[in-house]
Amino acid sequence: MSSANTLSTLNGFFKEKYADKLQVLIPDGVKLLNKIDFASKNKQPGNFYHQPVVLGLEHGVTFASSEDDAFNLSGAVAGQIKDATVKGNQMVLRSLLGYASASRAAGGGERAFDDALKFLVANMMRSASKKLEIEMLYGQVGYGVVASTAANVITIATAEWAPGIWAGGEKMPIDIYNAAGTTFRGSANIASVDMDARSITVDSLPAGVIATDVIWHKGAFGKEFAGIHKIITNTSTLFGIDASQYNLWKGNTFSAGSSALSFAKILDGIARAVEKGLEDDVMVMVNPRAWSDLLSEQAALRMYDSSYSSSKSENGSKSIMFFGQNGSIEVVPSIYVKEGYAYTLYLDEFFRIGSTDLTFRRPGQGDEFFRDVENSAAYELRLYTDQALFCHSPGKNVLTNDIVNS
Repeated sequence: MSSANTLSTLNGFFKEKYADKLQVLIPDGVKLLNKIDFASKNKQPGNFYHQPVVLGLEHGVTFASSEDDAFNLSGAVAGQIKDATVKGNQMVLRSLLGYASASRAAGGGERAFDDALKFLVANMMRSASKKLEIEMLYGQVGYGVVASTAANVITIATAEWAPGIWAGGEKMPIDIYNAAGTTFRGSANIASVDMDARSITVDSLPAGVIATDVIWHKGAFGKEFAGIHKIITNTSTLFGIDASQYNLWKGNTFSAGSSALSFAKILDGIARAVEKGLEDDVMVMVNPRAWSDLLSEQAALRMYDSSYSSSKSENGSKSIMFFGQNGSIEVVPSIYVKEGYAYTLYLDEFFRIGSTDLTFRRPGQGDEFFRDVENSAAYELRLYTDQALFCHSPGKNVLTNDIVNS
């Protein structure tokens, strides 16, 4: 079969099998990607997306006693509605399919095609979904903070360790910067990961790496959209709006006091968001170790009414549901949440915005999913996205920090 015919057959099979069915390939473990909708917006000048947000109420109120008549009205004090600007960030994942495998897959029909590509496509989706989930949490923050180094071993600070970030991380290229992001220490490749010791071994430790330095995926620094951690902790200008001028644009940070997370602490943190107008259900994302601590005290606040469900109330379940002054509170464990943090999120105010969600379609190439690789006997398949995370009301969300798990 000629190269042109092989490509045509591969593209046809791929379109039929995968092109419009990516959602079913996204793993359950990526909680945010599955819960926050993607909303494509028409581009504005400069490739920005414009979102009006309400930052203040109307204050042009006139008070008058029962005896007053024909009184003067106070001047109008308009509510604050600002235009937030959001710009998508791009991510591309590349994978190769050798000529021999491609030719056999194309010549053997749909069954052979499926056998040859199903694991490749699924692994690409798992890999890209994982990277995107990490970005949604820690974009512009970094993967972890260095606690210490010994030879080529980097131990990551306990509070900054998220097992999902590092599981399967062998061969991942990383960059290391100082805490301020002003000094580039160098790059390295991960040789091995020790999940128990919360450490990674690299092929060569860059010179000058010290405790408090920050680890990034290679090439990510300065090219990521703002993740949830950044959005909640922002105190300056984000999406074109200054949080120092509008308190509703500033998220809430609550300290767990260097102790284990508890339901009481979650409720105390939520009280800060309620003060800024939160009146709705929230989801709390926690590290699996914090989840274990919460399970040990769940009986006191566990829900036993008609909405009781074994999937949400038994030990080992997927989530814990209880109630607070805002409404229902669903606690969900995530391997991508770092040990020292928990995130109380009003998900109705979040969405992903950009020109395209994860897709195997290359911009401007229609249904041509595969391309020849120059100087290599292989075809290349790419998984692409252009998006950013946006929040209408950062003030209705809470970061709980200083968590020390039992």
